[in-house]
Amino acid sequence: MTTSTVRVSDLQFAWPGQPLLLDIKSFELKAGERLFLRGPSGSGKSTLLGLIAGVLEAQAGQIQVLEHQMTDLSGSRRDQVRADHLGVIFQMFNLVPYLSVVQNVVLPCRFSKRRMSEAKQNGGAEQEAKRLLARLGLDDQDLLSRTVTELSVGQQQRVAAARALIGNPALIIADEPTSALDADSRDRFIQLLSEEARKTGAALLFVSHDGGLAPLFDRAVDLSDLNLAGRRAA
Repeated sequence: MTTSTVRVSDLQFAWPGQPLLLDIKSFELKAGERLFLRGPSGSGKSTLLGLIAGVLEAQAGQIQVLEHQMTDLSGSRRDQVRADHLGVIFQMFNLVPYLSVVQNVVLPCRFSKRRMSEAKQNGGAEQEAKRLLARLGLDDQDLLSRTVTELSVGQQQRVAAARALIGNPALIIADEPTSALDADSRDRFIQLLSEEARKTGAALLFVSHDGGLAPLFDRAVDLSDLNLAGRRAA
C-alpha cells in the first residue's frame, strides 16, 4: 500500500485581521511522488508550503508530514522535523550572507545528526555539497569559497537548491525555485531535483505559477481546485 508523505485535512489559515486565505478539505502527497502545485501569485501557495514545513501554524485542521502530526507539535519539535527530514527551497532563498557557498550548503547537516550521517555515507558533507553544486553548474573552485552575496540571483537560487537536497531529506519542498533561472539552468535544475528524489525515494512538492512545467512531474494540481476560500473570494 502506498503511504502518504503529506496528508492535509480540514485545513484553515488566515493572516491576522485578514479573511480566510486557505480552506482545504483534503490534500495528499504520496511517498516518492513528484507533484506540481500550480497557482497565481497571492493565491496562498507559499503559505501552504509554510504550513506543511511547520514554519506557520494553522488555525484549524490537521497536517501530517511523514507520520508527524505537525499541528499537534510544539514549535521546537516542528523545527526538528523540518531539520531532519525536509529540504526546503524558500522563495527568498534564506541563505546566510556571511557564509561561503559550500558553508551554506552544508548548514542543514550542522542542525541534524541524521542528515550529517547521510552525507557522510556520500563522502562527507563538504564533498556532497560540491557534488550537488556541480550538478547545478556551480563547480568553479573560486566561486565555491565566495560568500553568497557575491553571487548572482540565479546562482544563489541554485545554492539554495543544493542546501535543500543535502543529507537525503524525505520531502523536498520547492517554492517557485526556477524564477531566476534561464531555460537551460531551469531544465538542469528540475532534472537534478527529480533524479535526487528518485535516488533517495523522496517526495517532491514543486510550486510554481508556470503551468508549462507541469508535464515534467508525476501529477499536477491547481490550488484553486483545492482551496474553498479562493473559490469564495472569486
